[in-house]
Amino acid sequence: MAGAIRPDNRPLSPHLSVWRWHVTMACSILHRLTGMALYAAAFGLGLWLMAVARGPDAYAPVGTLLAAPFGQLLLYGFTGVLAYHFANGVRHLVFDLGQGMKPADAEASAWAAILFGFAAPAGLWALVTFGS
Repeated sequence: MAGAIRPDNRPLSPHLSVWRWHVTMACSILHRLTGMALYAAAFGLGLWLMAVARGPDAYAPVGTLLAAPFGQLLLYGFTGVLAYHFANGVRHLVFDLGQGMKPADAEASAWAAILFGFAAPAGLWALVTFGS
């Protein structure tokens, strides 16, 4: 509308202070953040592969870093990010089929994706550490 007067104190779009936080909103934000983290992890994977290809001398510092507690924490975090992003991606595929769109179902699947993001790496690392 040409010439329409808009009050200056009105927000241009809904702001985070207007919305009530809920698990599906947090799940959506977390999905975007984990996607960005996976880009960084893919870059690290590429560096690791290049070190492996160059031989033992080039791989030695990388192996030392990954064996250190900080490296182990990075690997555990990468596994958690990958597990959550995978579970939430499956959740969205189910949404694309037109299922799970009721608010209670969406909330339950959001909690399931978050819990899977914690349980899957814990189970995997327990299997790697204590498995036979």
